[in-house]
This record gives sequence, structure tokens and C-alpha cells, in this order.
Amino acid sequence: MRNFIYGFALLLPLISVAPAGAEDTIKIGIIMPYSGQFADTSAQMDNGIKLYVKEHGDTIAGKKIELIRKDVGGIAPDIAKRLAQELVVRDHADILTGFVLTPNALAAADVSAEAKKFMVVMNAATSIITLKSPNIARVSDTTPQLNQTLGTWAAKHGIKRIYTMVSDYGPGIDAEMAFQAGFTEAGGELAGSVRFPVANPDFSAFVRRAKDVSPDAIYIWVPGGAQPAAVGKAMAERGIDATKIKILGQDALAGENAIKSMGEAALGIITCGNYDYNHKSKLNEEFVKAYNADFKRNPDFFSVGGYDGMHLIYETLKKTGGNTDGDALIAAAKGMSWESPRGPMSIDPETRDVIQTVYIRRVERVDGDLVNVEFDKVENVKDPIKEGMKK
Repeated sequence: MRNFIYGFALLLPLISVAPAGAEDTIKIGIIMPYSGQFADTSAQMDNGIKLYVKEHGDTIAGKKIELIRKDVGGIAPDIAKRLAQELVVRDHADILTGFVLTPNALAAADVSAEAKKFMVVMNAATSIITLKSPNIARVSDTTPQLNQTLGTWAAKHGIKRIYTMVSDYGPGIDAEMAFQAGFTEAGGELAGSVRFPVANPDFSAFVRRAKDVSPDAIYIWVPGGAQPAAVGKAMAERGIDATKIKILGQDALAGENAIKSMGEAALGIITCGNYDYNHKSKLNEEFVKAYNADFKRNPDFFSVGGYDGMHLIYETLKKTGGNTDGDALIAAAKGMSWESPRGPMSIDPETRDVIQTVYIRRVERVDGDLVNVEFDKVENVKDPIKEGMKK
């Protein structure tokens, strides 16, 4: 039966075999790696989804919201595409969402384009994703949006020479290129750069190489999980003090778990990001309180991605009166703006990407705890790659 369904999806145009759900139900398909090494990431994002639905109800325009969750297991574009097809053809999903990882989002984008299904990306951050289907909108961020902004900020705030070290795969290379572009275009000088293996890198050797060139700062990009703590340990062993040689990176470098694992070595690390649970606003205080109550942990940028993704879905459905036509929903999403726990944000009507504030944070000791403290910000940041394409 399964083989028949998948073959049917491939042989016929999806739009012709994917009727909308029952008139009184709106079906939302969620594709995420609920198992495997990214399971906790998915749990945080799904917690954001659950909290939004709890707070705003499960009925829109008189129609019941039904969530259909699919486990892609990890970085598995073939499986992601198959699951998207299954959601459209068999489950009659009206909307696709989730997407922690770029390869999976790109694979599902083909289905979104062919079936004309509204697709909301809650995390995957490679710039090109929204170009793969006219029915995609993204609420998270793009890698260049964060890292080019940090590079420009660094050069304008006293850092003259920097050494960059990143994981040698797509996201790390994208981050490196974006940061270096922002830094050098703003007048900074590269003291050197290195890319290290994604799996089990010897951070000690790479940190020593960076220290030997005596830069003003070191920029580091690693995926989440255990690697930020491993970098912190290597820096401590090599005598690099982040309060003297500045350490810069994207949000995951100093995430809550990374800080706990690094301990004192985390002090002084500067990161860029669109959200941290310590963000000071009344709306975020309420969000964190509700999240803590339901899930017994703090939210992170994955959580707020899930929360804001559901907000975009709900508000577009309200604007269309419950009409789930993909073209109608993407038209409703374009230009939409709202106040999020992360701050003000909107969907660029031209690129369908998020416009938001990028926060610059430093790890400090507050009331005995090591936390990220926002000390600067850049407002209304768009994806620089797409902005460059317009020129």
C-alpha cells in the first residue's frame, strides 16, 4: 500500500491528487527529526508549537486545527520529500511546517511548489530555501542575516584583526563567508581562517593555530550539541581568555546548555542571535513563565521558531477566512508583522523571509549564574544575500 501511495504521488501532479481536508478541519503537517541526534532540538520547537496552540485554541474561522507529526529521523532529504508527499497525498495536509534542517526543507520545498501548499519554515536557515517554492515563508532567520550582521558589528566596534574557524560543511561555510564579508567590507582584516571536520574534530590543535597568530578576536561556528563545550574546553586548556581575546560566534556557541558545560570558560563570549530566554520584554517574560510551567525548562530559539511559525499560520488563516489555498495563504503572509517574544518581526513581502532584530549578547555572571546579556542590537535586518540579489 505504501509503495502505491508514493508511486501515485510521483506519477501524477500533486495538486490534482491532494484535495483539501474535510471542510471543518485544517490539517497541518509537521516534519521534524523527532528521533536521533536532533531529537531535543525538535522537542524544543514542538514545545513552542504546543504552547501556541494551548494559548490560542485549536479552532480558526470555525475550523478545527489538526496537527500531523512526521519523524524524519535526521538529515534525510529523501525521507523528508517522501513524508511531504505522504502528507499531501494520503493525509490531505493543507499546510506544511517544521523543518529543523536545511536539506530536509529543500527537499520538501519541491512538494510545496508542485502541490501549491503553504509551507512555513520554523528553523532551517540557508538563504536559498524560500527561492525553491513561491509558497514558502520563513520565521526563523538566515545564516547570513545573523553572521554578516555580527561581522559588520565587530569591525565597527574595535576589532581590527580576526581569525575564523568553522565546521567544514554547508552551514559552517555559509556562516564563515557571511561573517568574513561583513567584517572585511566594514574595514576589518582577516588574520587567518581554518575549517575543521564536522565529526570529532581536535579543537585543541585548531585553537592553538588561532592563538599563534595573535588576533584581536576569534570567530567560531560549530553546530550545537556537545561541540560548543568542547571548543570552550580547548580554549581554556590553551589559555585563551574570552575577556581578553574576544570570542565571537552565532547563538549556539553560547546556548544555555553550552554555557553550563563550559562553566567559567564561557565568560565574555559574544554571540549574535534572534532570541534568548533572557531577552527583556514583558511579552517574553510571560512566554518564558508559561514555557517553564508547561515544559520545566527554558525556551530557546528553536522554541520561539515553533511559536512564531504557528502565529504566522494562524494569522494567515484568519486573513483568508480559513481558506487553505496556498497562493491565498502566502499572499496573506507577505508583509505581515507582529510582536514576538523575540521582539518585533515581519515577513518581507518580496522575499518571504523574516525581517527582525539581531541581538549582540555577551556571557556574564548575573546573580551568580552565567547567562547571555544583550548589550547591543541591529534592528530591521533582512537577509543580505537576497538583498544583494536585488542590486
